[in-house]
Amino acid sequence: MVLSTALPAHANAPAESRQQIERSVEKFRVAVVNKDKDSFMKLFLREDITWVASFDDASLERIMALRTDKSLPRPKKIFGGSPREFIEDIARSPGPLEETFDNVRIDADADVAQVWFDYSVKAGNYRENWGKEAWHLVRTDDGWKIASVIWSMKLNPEPPPPAGTK
Repeated sequence: MVLSTALPAHANAPAESRQQIERSVEKFRVAVVNKDKDSFMKLFLREDITWVASFDDASLERIMALRTDKSLPRPKKIFGGSPREFIEDIARSPGPLEETFDNVRIDADADVAQVWFDYSVKAGNYRENWGKEAWHLVRTDDGWKIASVIWSMKLNPEPPPPAGTK
């Protein structure tokens, strides 16, 4: 009897989970646009989650080609940080920044989820970088929390427009 009453609630969990996770994705986007560190950090399970990116090879070559001091070591292909470092960098940026999400795919049950999407980071109208991004989330007593973030990063080969150019 208990099992049969639990089934309808469980059957609805994926749709409910999807809606809640979609709201988390939007909260992430809005926190970046608003440079809202507190709202951003509330999205994460902990501050020390996996936070790892991978430059594509062409971007690494462009970084090396633009360096005036060629004796500096090659940048690492894989680099990390933390959600707090990310949002603090965003907050320090003088101009508007936005991360957009396209082709969002969510796979979830009632307690764990993965989100996979194409992203772009824009400074004003300039698209700085883009790639694929993946999150793992867990459902806690306080709602869905991001437990890991990984992404690929392709830097725009075109330089940003000169300051003051519209």
